[in-house]
Amino acid sequence: MARVVILDYGSGNLRSAERALRRVGADVVVTDDFGAAVDCDGLVVPGVGAFAACMAGLTAVRGQKIIDRRLAGGRPVLGICVGMQILFARGIEHGVETDGCGEWPGTVERLDAPVVPHMGWNTVRAAPGSVLFDGLDADTRFYFVHSYGVRTWELQVGPPMVPPMVTWAHHGCDFVAAAESGPLSATQFHPEKSGDVGAHLLHNWVKGALG
Repeated sequence: MARVVILDYGSGNLRSAERALRRVGADVVVTDDFGAAVDCDGLVVPGVGAFAACMAGLTAVRGQKIIDRRLAGGRPVLGICVGMQILFARGIEHGVETDGCGEWPGTVERLDAPVVPHMGWNTVRAAPGSVLFDGLDADTRFYFVHSYGVRTWELQVGPPMVPPMVTWAHHGCDFVAAAESGPLSATQFHPEKSGDVGAHLLHNWVKGALG
């Protein structure tokens, strides 16, 4: 059974994520304890609300150091919604720019769409070879609630580095719906609110966290 910590830094649907992960067989703890977050099999970084507020909460529990230490050791991290957004270099909301964790280059900005927030079910264009979306049909829908996203993927790599797997969705404009890069994975949508298909994705991630 995978030991999963949901990082409690004052943001996110913690109990929804906890129930969803327990459903797929994980041993789940919700905590801000530094040692537990570093040492577990898999770490989930949730997030709802404003980018700047989430970064402030993450900083307060040394969350960026937790993420850095885990990734340096090849230990899986999954960001969800704003928990995905703060993994990028910066976020811009209402003209205010806030530094993110910088695990991936890129900017979180307002979606260029006639209607925001983007709220409801939407399909994605899963990256070839994706671990998260393995076994899911191309027309599978996931649940989104957001007004901001990463509209341009900026990280360019060449041999011998393996390029990240980037999954896209569309709402007025293309935006990154998920990304996978070694031990670091993230989804803009909410798998914990996406029913059976979200459970399937979380099961894929938990299975990967166990190696």
